[in-house]
Amino acid sequence: MTDGARITIEPGKMAGRPCIRGLRIRVLDMLAEGAGRQDIPQSYEDLEDADIDAALRYARRALDRRVIAAE
Repeated sequence: MTDGARITIEPGKMAGRPCIRGLRIRVLDMLAEGAGRQDIPQSYEDLEDADIDAALRYARRALDRRVIAAE
């Protein structure tokens, strides 16, 4: 499964924020709140380890944008 299939954005779900496979699971929020990577799949049985990898790659790509400062 590709990252594009794992990370879904739907206007009617979670106010259009990215989720894992439409499940309303926001992995990055859990990690930011201190959940351990190994704890997350235990809390959500539908979640796969590859989903966490995809969420981290998605975040990296989202933040890896060139910014040109206006002077």
